[in-house]
Amino acid sequence: MSMNWRSRLSVSVEAPGSEDPISVTPIDSLQPSFSFQAEPVHSIEDTHLGVIYSPDQINFSMTVKAIGGTGAPAAKLTQLAIKGQPFNIILETQEGEEDDWAFESIVLSDCIITNATPTNAAISGAPTATFSGFALAASSMADGTDGTMGAMGSADTNSGVPVEEEG
Repeated sequence: MSMNWRSRLSVSVEAPGSEDPISVTPIDSLQPSFSFQAEPVHSIEDTHLGVIYSPDQINFSMTVKAIGGTGAPAAKLTQLAIKGQPFNIILETQEGEEDDWAFESIVLSDCIITNATPTNAAISGAPTATFSGFALAASSMADGTDGTMGAMGSADTNSGVPVEEEG
């Protein structure tokens, strides 16, 4: 089977109170990281008796070009970082593109930026800014099935992924 990757992915940011997500472009990279902590339970008389789960961790790092004026994504992300304001990161295939990607979308919800690092201004090339932090929740959609992790909807920002209440 041959695979020809032709799709383009889009990244957008959705802050509480904003009507539409803000497209993050130009963007150099987005690196989400999902950590599922578990360790086996052992005893002196037997091994692998069970498992102890620790809380999941969801982290991200995003590098964007620091160009485009005051409405640019680097400026908006810097404002969110300074205010400590939660927001969502949405990663999906650009509309109208081929369906080459394994996911329909990945959403990191209630993100908080913990580190913002702009590069030095230089004679050549556009400056960049790298933002890293954590999310309280994440969801993914693939083949019409969704998966979730984290404290879905537990933050009081109401900006996260909607959660169905257990009845």
